[in-house]
Amino acid sequence: MKKSRIILACLSLFAVDVQAQDVTELTLKKALQYAVQNFSDARKARLDVENAGYQIQEVQSRALPQVTANGGLNYNPLLQKSALPGELNPVNPGQTFLVAFGQKWNTSMGVSVTQNIFDQSVFTGLKAAKSTREFYALNAQLTEELVLEKVSVTYYQLLLQRQQIANIDSNISTTMKAYSVINGLYESGLGKKIDVDRLEVKLLNLQSQRQQLLNAVALHENSLKFLIGMPVEQQIIVPDEVVRLSNVGDLLVADSGVMENRSEIMLLQKQQQLLKFKKESVKAEYYPTLSLTGSYSYQGIGNRFPMFKGMNQGVNWFDVSTIGLNLKIPIFNGFATKARIRQTDVEIRKLQEDMAQTKQSLHMDFSNAKIQLNNSIIILNVQERNADLAQKVLENTNNNYTQGLATLTDLIDAQNALFESKNAYTSGLLDYRLAEIKLLKATGKLRSLLN
Repeated sequence: MKKSRIILACLSLFAVDVQAQDVTELTLKKALQYAVQNFSDARKARLDVENAGYQIQEVQSRALPQVTANGGLNYNPLLQKSALPGELNPVNPGQTFLVAFGQKWNTSMGVSVTQNIFDQSVFTGLKAAKSTREFYALNAQLTEELVLEKVSVTYYQLLLQRQQIANIDSNISTTMKAYSVINGLYESGLGKKIDVDRLEVKLLNLQSQRQQLLNAVALHENSLKFLIGMPVEQQIIVPDEVVRLSNVGDLLVADSGVMENRSEIMLLQKQQQLLKFKKESVKAEYYPTLSLTGSYSYQGIGNRFPMFKGMNQGVNWFDVSTIGLNLKIPIFNGFATKARIRQTDVEIRKLQEDMAQTKQSLHMDFSNAKIQLNNSIIILNVQERNADLAQKVLENTNNNYTQGLATLTDLIDAQNALFESKNAYTSGLLDYRLAEIKLLKATGKLRSLLN
C-alpha cells in the first residue's frame, strides 16, 4: 500500500495542467522582439524620439513669419479731458479751459506680421533641435539594449531552472526504480526495512525540491512576461532547449576599441554636443537681432455703437497700415550672459568627467566579461567531464549493489553525486550564458540576439 502511495505521489509530479485559453510559445528571439515592441520603457523611449521631432518643428517656427489677428471694441463713458491755454478760449479769453478729445466708441480689426531676419539664437536652436532628436534616438537604442539584457538573463534563468527540474525528474525516475527493486526484496524477505525507508525519504525530499523549482519557474515566467510587456495572465510555453556552448571566438578576440561604439559613449558625446549648442545659444545674446514688422488695421470711431454704422450715422471708418524694421543691439546686461556661459562651461567639464569615468567602467566590464566567459568555458568542460564520470560511477555502483558488492549508502551517494554534478553543470551553463550576454553588451553586439 505504501509503495502505491509513493509511486502515485511521484507520478503526480509529471502531471500537466491543460488550459483552454490560448498559449503563446516564447523562444528567446520572440521574447526579445516582443519586449522591444511592448515593454513600457522601450515605448516611452520611442515616444521621446517622436517628441523630439515636434521640438524641431517648434524651433523651426521661430524662423517663419509670425502672423496674428487682433480686434477690439471700447466704450468710453468719460472721455479724457485736456487743458488748453486761455488764448484759445473763445468764451473767456485768457482763461484755461478743459476740452474732451475722442469719441465714445472705438473699434479696430487688424492683422500684424513679424519676420525674423537675423537672430543667432534661432540658427543655433535649429542645430540643437536636430541633435536633440539624435540624442533621443541614441537613448532609445540604449533603453532597448537594457531591455534585451534583462529579458535575456531572465529567459536563461527560466530555461535552466526547467533543466534543473529535468535533472530532478531523472533522479526521481532512477530512485523509483531502485525503490521498486528494494521494496520487492523487502516484501520477499531478502531486503531490509531501513533501506526502503531511506529511499522513501529521498523520494519525498526530491518531491519537495521539485515543487520549489516549479514555484521558482512560475515566478520567473511572471517576471519574464512583465519585462517583455505581456499580460501576466497570458499563458506561455518556453520550448525545451538544450543550452550549449556557442561560438564566441569573435567576442573573445575583440579589443577595447569596441568601446567607442557603445551606446553609453555615443549618448554622452551627443549630450556634450548639446551642451556646446547651449553655450552658443547663450553667446547669441551678444548678437544684435533684426526683424521686419508689418500691420494693417481697420478702425471705426464715433459717439454711437460703431458696428454696422457708417459716416451718415456718426461713425467714421478708416484704415491704418505700418511697416517697420526693428533692430535690437545688446549693450550691457550686468555680465549676466557671461555668467551663464561660465555655468555652461562647468556643465561641459562635469560631463567630460562622467565620460572618462564611463569609459573606465566600460573597459572594466569588457575585461571582466572576457575573463568570466573564459573561466565559464573551462569550468563547464570540467563539470561536463565530472557528470560523465558520475554517470559511469552510478552504473557501476548499481551493478555492484544488485550483486551484493555495494551497500545502499554507496548507491544513494552515487545517485546524489550524479544529481549534484548535473546541477553543477546546469548552473555553469547559466554562468556561461550570463557571461556571454555581458560580453555581447560590452562589445555593442547585444542586438544580434534579435536576429
